[in-house]
Amino acid sequence: MTTLFISDLHLDAERPQTTELFGRFLRSEARGADALYILGDLFEAWVGDDDPSETGAFVAAELRALAGSGVPVYFIRGNRDFLLGDDYARRAGMRILADPSVVMLYGHPVLIGHGDQLCIDDVAYQQFRAQTRDPAWQAQFLAQPLAARLAFAQQARAASKAHQSGLRDAGRMETLTDVSPAEVDSVFVRYGLDTLIHGHTHRPAVHELMAGGRPRRRVVLGDWYDQGSVLRVNANMMKLEGLS
Repeated sequence: MTTLFISDLHLDAERPQTTELFGRFLRSEARGADALYILGDLFEAWVGDDDPSETGAFVAAELRALAGSGVPVYFIRGNRDFLLGDDYARRAGMRILADPSVVMLYGHPVLIGHGDQLCIDDVAYQQFRAQTRDPAWQAQFLAQPLAARLAFAQQARAASKAHQSGLRDAGRMETLTDVSPAEVDSVFVRYGLDTLIHGHTHRPAVHELMAGGRPRRRVVLGDWYDQGSVLRVNANMMKLEGLS
């Protein structure tokens, strides 16, 4: 039996092939898993659980069917779907975890999260993150009509692209949009664990490093723009691969 980790699917009506790929994954490999963990950015954008999008409805039905088959589904909010709430989670049959969280994998504690909190060198993004995670801001935003929220999401996506384009033009894209090594070291020492799994940066890799005077492992999940990236974990191995 294997535990599966995925992130950064960015499901959206404009990319139906990725949504279909996710559905096939849930109906095939995921059915034989011990558990499925989705570490954020399941959706390209999420403006509230009252959004009647066909993509959201399809994903909820597929996840609920997986959970109904006996496979627990866990979700950590990402920077694109931080407003995904308890109502949608109930419809999808999944449990929302705090970011970060410590989970037990075959007798070993592991730290998991979306990963955007590690990118502290991108000050503009961290300021935006702090604002949008504030409960008062979220309550005010969710009280707006759906059309206004959808318009805001579209503007935010355009602003994000412009921000990244500016970083790229200035030659700072690779450093500012990746994790801060010092912050990674600090997190390892703070939690006292040897393994960290996260997404967000779209730089899939398994990093072996030293932190706090001992060896650690940081696993970065890939996105689903081109093909599905899956971390498969059991009692004997941890493999970051594409879909089988």
